[in-house]
Amino acid sequence: MPRPTVAALAALALATLAATPAGAEVSRFEVLSRQQPALDGRSFGPAGTAEKITARATIALDPADPRNAVIADLAAAPRNAGGRVEATTDVVILRPARPNGTLLFEVVNRGRKLLPGWVGDTDGASAIRLNSAEDAGNGFLLEQGYTLVWAGWQGDAPAGADLLRIALPTVPGLAGPSREEWSFTDTASPKRVALSYPIADRGSLRLTVRGHADDTRATPDGLALNVIDDSTVEITRPAGAAPGALYELTYTARDPKVAGMGLAAIRDVTSFLRRDGSDANPLAQGGRSGISRAIGLGISQSGRVLRDVLYVGMNQDEAGRLVFEGMMPVIPGARRSFTNARFAQPGRNPGPQFDRLYPVLDFPFTYPVTEDPLSGRRDGLLLRCAQSNSCPRIMQVDSEFEFWGSQASLLVTDAQGRHLDLPPEVRLYLLSGTPHGNVWNATVTRSPACALPLNPMSGGPALRALLVAMQNWIDQGVEPPASRFPTLAQGTLVPAAAVYPAPIPGLDYQGRYVRAQHIVPGTPLPEARGGYPLLLPRAGADGNAIAGIRLPALAVPRATYTGWNALPDGAGGTQGLCTQQGATLPLAATRAERDAAHDPRPSLEELYPTPDAYVEAVRAASARLVDERLLLPADAERSIAAARDGTLAKLAR
Repeated sequence: MPRPTVAALAALALATLAATPAGAEVSRFEVLSRQQPALDGRSFGPAGTAEKITARATIALDPADPRNAVIADLAAAPRNAGGRVEATTDVVILRPARPNGTLLFEVVNRGRKLLPGWVGDTDGASAIRLNSAEDAGNGFLLEQGYTLVWAGWQGDAPAGADLLRIALPTVPGLAGPSREEWSFTDTASPKRVALSYPIADRGSLRLTVRGHADDTRATPDGLALNVIDDSTVEITRPAGAAPGALYELTYTARDPKVAGMGLAAIRDVTSFLRRDGSDANPLAQGGRSGISRAIGLGISQSGRVLRDVLYVGMNQDEAGRLVFEGMMPVIPGARRSFTNARFAQPGRNPGPQFDRLYPVLDFPFTYPVTEDPLSGRRDGLLLRCAQSNSCPRIMQVDSEFEFWGSQASLLVTDAQGRHLDLPPEVRLYLLSGTPHGNVWNATVTRSPACALPLNPMSGGPALRALLVAMQNWIDQGVEPPASRFPTLAQGTLVPAAAVYPAPIPGLDYQGRYVRAQHIVPGTPLPEARGGYPLLLPRAGADGNAIAGIRLPALAVPRATYTGWNALPDGAGGTQGLCTQQGATLPLAATRAERDAAHDPRPSLEELYPTPDAYVEAVRAASARLVDERLLLPADAERSIAAARDGTLAKLAR
């Protein structure tokens, strides 16, 4: 089919604008292009070819509506003639010819689509583009029949081709404290950097430097700050400063953006596309959208944001209707995001060495209502949706790194470290032995930033199976697999000193993990006042985590796969971890090699006396995972084939 002409697109946009219902939270929906068929005309099994719609949506929020009142500074923002506050977001829709009735909204990560790469076995650039047949990878999402939707929500997202952004209103005249932190990978000086918000008072600028997050802030000779304009500064480094040093700037900023409207954009675009039957909705035919249910999913930063959408009570639209029947936060740990606040910086990613004082780990950490002895608060992620009868079914999926880097044990303990049971509408799954994220075809590599070889494990096969389970849960009421997560009650969640039953030569775990601090806002710096106890997954005799979803490469191991990797030479102290990385340590080939190294782990010859024994062990483990609905039959066959041809063994070397 030929692409529409510019004139045809203009006419379509005008018709869309004219047909948009007045007073809806999506006040305008402008279709910019439609490609049918998209992806070079590739067909996705029974679902057929796909259509790609690129659009721009304007949301208009009533500050007086109680469902919007939670948005920071909304009431102070400029309003349109109808008394509403507007923001405009990019939207991309990918819909198969024969959809399954489920809208799958992926919350974009720094403007990027990640899910097609995670479950589609394709690279990140292809997942972001989604233009060619190859960009769809294995086609899993479209073959399942999902109507895929992405929209911008992050006010400080980077600009770039195919990245989705949102234009947020600014509140002029407001001023307050803001803080920036940078770490540069080179030694160039001076370094010009953009500020998150304009400077209100140049006399308030204070710049410090320190080598690591735990070091004392300093102002050595040679450290200098030059103001280029109210939004741009130059930093001159002191002599001898390390390339990875942290530069921290505190100042009085002005003109904050209403960043919390990004959460409303997720809510409102989803609600509009699934429920509006007018010609303004490009999914509507005959007065109906064809969407009967919706799943919200976010990966990493976006999983944290999805937890915020739930926490602030935005799983119901302005009319009180449910937005998502199911939510799937992927690899967020116990954290949320720095989005719904004055002078918010949602792009911040507090980790082992950076951004620690940004309010991302903030009570409540888990879904049931609990008490926090440090703040005196009683709260939970499900509190507000329970009050409005708008709680979704939740399947949270975490990598093993999230226990070391994102405080994941706080999902299953209270603030004093005691066991918590999960509500019936919540499932938690650990992707055992995985780092924060990997491409589907990762292999063992080395990085000068990490002490040990990098972990190549990927959780894509498990996420495919869990998506199918979520679909069956919200569509047919079929209970999903029980949670697979370390807990105190099962004895699989332990203090750092008890993670490994015996020291493993070459692993050298020294109790490193990112602490959970209670951060109190302050000027010029926030302050850590106390902390929360954290626990870690217990490993078995082979050094691998006992609990969680143990995919075939870990269930039938040829190596120890950890969720942590240390900085070289012990840098960074007890929190000195490689950000988002795990490690790989192969098992000894023979009993003699094992004994010579004093390695407590079993050797390969003890576990798998013959190549056929290894293949049969992978076959049995794959069959168990299929029976438990944690692996799809097609992925089980791929694992068995990889064991047979040696591909699976390459993940250990």
